[in-house]
Amino acid sequence: MQLHDYLLLAAFLMLVLAPAPFLGRYLHRAMEGQRTWLSPLLAPLERACYRACGVDPAQEQDWRGYSLALLVFTLINLAVLFAVLMLQGRLPLNPQGVPGLDWTLALNTAVSFVTNTNWQAYSGEAQLSYFSQMLGLGVQNFVSPAVGLAVLVALCRGLARKQSRGLGNFWVDVTRAVLYGLLPLCLPLALLLVWQGVPQSFLDYVQVHTLAGGEQSIPLGPAASQIAIKQLGTNGGGFFGVNSAHPFENPTAWSNLLEVAALILLPAALVFTFGHYVRDLRQSRAILACMLVLFLAGLAITVAAELRPNPAFASLPVEQSGSLEGKEARLGSFASALWAVTTTAASNGSVNAMHDSFSALGGMVPLFNMMLGEIVFGGVGAGLYGMLLFVLLAVFLAGLMVGRTPAYLGKSLQARDVRLLVVTLLVMPLGVLVLAAMAVSLPGPAAAISNPGPHGLSQVLYAYTSGTGNNGSAFAGFGAATPYHNLMLALAMLLGRLGYILPVLALAGSLAAKRAAPTDGGSFPTHGPLFVVLLTLTILLVGGLTFLPALALGPLAEHLAMFPGF
Repeated sequence: MQLHDYLLLAAFLMLVLAPAPFLGRYLHRAMEGQRTWLSPLLAPLERACYRACGVDPAQEQDWRGYSLALLVFTLINLAVLFAVLMLQGRLPLNPQGVPGLDWTLALNTAVSFVTNTNWQAYSGEAQLSYFSQMLGLGVQNFVSPAVGLAVLVALCRGLARKQSRGLGNFWVDVTRAVLYGLLPLCLPLALLLVWQGVPQSFLDYVQVHTLAGGEQSIPLGPAASQIAIKQLGTNGGGFFGVNSAHPFENPTAWSNLLEVAALILLPAALVFTFGHYVRDLRQSRAILACMLVLFLAGLAITVAAELRPNPAFASLPVEQSGSLEGKEARLGSFASALWAVTTTAASNGSVNAMHDSFSALGGMVPLFNMMLGEIVFGGVGAGLYGMLLFVLLAVFLAGLMVGRTPAYLGKSLQARDVRLLVVTLLVMPLGVLVLAAMAVSLPGPAAAISNPGPHGLSQVLYAYTSGTGNNGSAFAGFGAATPYHNLMLALAMLLGRLGYILPVLALAGSLAAKRAAPTDGGSFPTHGPLFVVLLTLTILLVGGLTFLPALALGPLAEHLAMFPGF
């Protein structure tokens, strides 16, 4: 690593961690309807939204009503986006005359953006119109993270309230998440990206003559606004096919820093939002410490792997620059590794380098981040409620070890609660191991693999882990744009989204109805270093060991194959 790499890491951590406590407090006040500095401007618009939709903001819902509203909202968004993608050839804002998508690809893309996955089996500038990009995908880039934030808030209320049936109002929570959370952050980021050279226009593509005498079509479009929300909303879907490796999406070192910091800005802030809900910021600091330990460990492994590539090239001068195959030379190996670890820790999926070109261990860390359920910061809302599931599991294990009834924040965990926790633990293995096994076993789907041996298995594992983990990034060599993979990945994305949300809401309802018992000297503290260690080990052992055999056959076998004698 060189000096500028250390400076990049320091600037990244400062931009993420410094505003997190203040932004977390602001989001708590906004989601609870308390006055914020934006209330004079946004409160009238918020009330107008409720009147237009016939929503009574004072009427709360229990977990069943909250879940039903969420499912209805998801179904409506899915149907509308599917129709837009199918009919885009007849809709306005289509200067290139792009036709509608095949129905399997349209369904895959609709499910992808509605579930906050943003898996892209298409190339944005070649297959989507401006209308589809802005009013189709762009809208989902706001409402899908807002749904995740709403679910997190419902779980926080379940932990904070005592003997209550209400978890809030889904329609109110989604509205506030968009108006007070996502929109105010996206506007300045979009303007900063325009300042750095990201296009924001409705002009036709520009036809130019190259120095070699040929012609080239340069795509334009309203990119900056979508890139801002794709990063801040942990969406990840690129306006252009190669995502943030494209010089129009990520033109400078400053845009790269802003975009990679935006990946986990909201997830880090929401850790403090949780602390304000339960009125104990010590819980926030313990969870953040665990996240940082896992994040920095993964980053260290990835950077070391990318700066010391294949031993076959040991004689080449790569010690300083690392392996640049599949990376942007203007960004370098460290910035590519930082982005890869951050985007898979954040449930984002945007890329500034091709993960398929990473070394075996360098590609394994992003894969492992997703296999954990993307709880190391994770998506907006989704990452923290996934982490809280592991917190409850760690508390349950601690209770077994000391022989006491497990309790978190005074709420005891009973048999029904533990069963709901176990259900969520089955989501990733089912979506990854079962669906990936089907993909490699059937001759037709297996043809999508472009590499033989362990790397080919890693491609399939990465695709179905990305889908089930609602990440959206991919090993670029995997040919996923087939009817089979379109449908199976859509199934994996729905499983990864609803398979967590519905048990989380049921668990929130169960916790809200409980009394909070006072803690005493014999209670297990959940805010100290011992709990951080226990939580980290629980995540690695329970969340990670499930996939160890698959990792051994994929990236670990590929890594060992580089050395003579293996």
